[in-house]
Amino acid sequence: MGALVRGERVIGYIRTLALCLCIVMAALWAPPATAQDGETVKEVVIEGNKRIEPETVRTYMLIQEGDRFDPERVDRSLKSLFATGLFADVTLRRDGNRLLVKVVENPIINRIAFEGNKRIKEDALSQEIQLKPRVVYTRTKVQSDVQRIIDLYRRRGRFAATVEPKVIEREQNRVDLVFEINEGPSTYVRRVNFVGNKRYSEATLAEVIATREERWYRFFSSADTYDPDRLTFDRELLRRFYLKHGYADFRVASAVAELTPDKEGFYITFSIEEGERYRFGNISVEAALPDFKGQDLSKEITAEKDAWYNADEVEKSVQNLTERAGQLGYAFVDVRPRVNRDRQKHTVDIVFDIQEGPRVYVERIDITGNVRTLDKVIRREFRLVEGDAFNAAKLRRSRQRVEDLDFFDKAEISNVPSETAPDRTVVKIHVEEKSTGELSFGVGWSTTGGAMFEIGLRERNLLGRGQDLKTALSVGQRRNQLDFSFTEPYLFDRELAAGVDAFAIERNLQKESSYSVKTVGGAVRAGFSYVEPLRHSFNYTLKTDTVSNVKDGASTYIREQAGKATVSSVGHALIYDRRDSRVNPSEGHVVRLGNEYAGLGGTEEFVRSSIGGAYYYPVADQWVLKVSADGGHIVGLGKKVRINERYFLGGDNLRGFAAAGVGARDKESRDSLGGNWLASGSVEMSFPLGLPRELGMSGKLFSDFGTLGNPDKIDSTKVETSQKVRVSLGTGITWKSPMGPLSIDLALPLASEAFDQKEFFRFNFGTRF
Repeated sequence: MGALVRGERVIGYIRTLALCLCIVMAALWAPPATAQDGETVKEVVIEGNKRIEPETVRTYMLIQEGDRFDPERVDRSLKSLFATGLFADVTLRRDGNRLLVKVVENPIINRIAFEGNKRIKEDALSQEIQLKPRVVYTRTKVQSDVQRIIDLYRRRGRFAATVEPKVIEREQNRVDLVFEINEGPSTYVRRVNFVGNKRYSEATLAEVIATREERWYRFFSSADTYDPDRLTFDRELLRRFYLKHGYADFRVASAVAELTPDKEGFYITFSIEEGERYRFGNISVEAALPDFKGQDLSKEITAEKDAWYNADEVEKSVQNLTERAGQLGYAFVDVRPRVNRDRQKHTVDIVFDIQEGPRVYVERIDITGNVRTLDKVIRREFRLVEGDAFNAAKLRRSRQRVEDLDFFDKAEISNVPSETAPDRTVVKIHVEEKSTGELSFGVGWSTTGGAMFEIGLRERNLLGRGQDLKTALSVGQRRNQLDFSFTEPYLFDRELAAGVDAFAIERNLQKESSYSVKTVGGAVRAGFSYVEPLRHSFNYTLKTDTVSNVKDGASTYIREQAGKATVSSVGHALIYDRRDSRVNPSEGHVVRLGNEYAGLGGTEEFVRSSIGGAYYYPVADQWVLKVSADGGHIVGLGKKVRINERYFLGGDNLRGFAAAGVGARDKESRDSLGGNWLASGSVEMSFPLGLPRELGMSGKLFSDFGTLGNPDKIDSTKVETSQKVRVSLGTGITWKSPMGPLSIDLALPLASEAFDQKEFFRFNFGTRF
């Protein structure tokens, strides 16, 4: 009986399962249902739009009239409309066969204003933010711009700054946006600490980095305000400093900036690991180029065996090798220094491996960021042009030349692979322009010229063309001068600099030679470079010199020259300059050679030749030895050389002696008569005074020497002369003060003549602001 019951149950289960299978099969094999009228979008209705056309709204939607009501496509349409940034709110709702789209438009910005900003001008803030008038207002963009303004203030050292955006509604769905700014106090660096330094003191390392501790005298500088970008740069400066002095294992473990609780100061701590000091070991060159020997390039290596390791010398050697290989016809080279560090002997062996690099050409040069400066002004400074073989050394030199224009706060150059061809690269340069116009006022005083006032106007980048236009007026106790100058650095779009000058000068030389002289004239000039260090310039000058106000008791050699003379001359100058800086050189040399011929018309005829040069050698950090010499010779052709064309020795070119204090002198009037040739020189050592480097103060020890020839046709019974070499020894202080350069010299003559006029103290001071 039980077996029968169980059998019936099994049969029931089988029947139920069979019924379910039939239902499923029927569903799978049933034909698709035809869309009914109620499931199709008959109409898309746009509501709430005022400024934006309905068709514009429809273009952003993924469901249109005639489509089925698909919840997924409706949701995607909603997200697409929000993503446009045009709407503050969007709703999509089905109404029978219609799809209702209701939008609330974002307003349009009518005006943007800034309130409370004093330290940063409105123009700088406007350039920083993304929102502009007539742009759609969104809260996301506003918050983004608020953060941008805060970041800008933090870069200026104001971490307590706050920004509150305010919206003022206007008619026609427009708004005024006001950023209320509370700048807060400057956030200064209270203290900079170094942990782990053994070889160099904290004072030495503090001079290496760009960040400075807060001091009262730094009111002209922002280096004592905290800047995270500057802190990153400081890490790199420390690394360069230690690698330059042989510490190949050096690293900055951490650089931590801690904000004080009052948010008005920072404590910065650099944790460093100096490691051991290394010397250069074996240095060699391996060149894997056909018919090419590495020995041919050994002289291009500036690093020397057994000298302290210096990463700068390694980089300089790489550049020299790259440039030299290019000169020998190998445009595609890759110079890689292989470094083998011996930690037991503390030496670094270097093999400069020269391989044939991939053949890559410059496809194009893209320039961005220049608003006023023309593209060609930047492009002509490049040592690479489109189609050239790519050269990293030339790219670095191009960057240096663009920076030397001094038109930009920043010039960033990089190269990226081309999207069109694997053997092409695109050079990108981004610049940030700075003001190139100068309105200057100046006051000063010097032992020679007395008190002075100057006003000048200059534009170094006229109309964005790189042209230099300047004019200046100087009024002083013993010298008045008016100058005008215009220079076109690339005449006819070639590396040919040309310019014109006009000048009017009045000099009171009563103290030295009992007369005054007025010079009025002008000049045209042109110059070009054979190679970058060697420059040749030519000029033509036309001027009139008027000697007047001659004292009754003046020398007869001066009274006979009273009156007017016209000089028409042509000249040239050849300059070879290998200094590391033209403004503040510390290494390298410069040589100058010039000639001038007067006699192309005018009343005067003479030939003048001059030569000079200087050599700079860095003895130690901030200790620079300078050796300089100058010489000149002028010969009158058929007549005497006028006194205002002669050479004078003393003062600035021979310290320890008064201006024009050396050379031929009238026995009765004591007037200086100058000379027809001059030779002078100086040996000077500049050194730090132990004061913070940014003060710009340095000491100097010097020895000057020189001699002066006699003028034409003088009577030795009436004139005292001596062509013996004069020598002086002295010391002094140079200060690049915020108010201008200041120089104090104390010197004693070691070799002199009885009739020479001596000067123990010499002072020069001048300023522009």
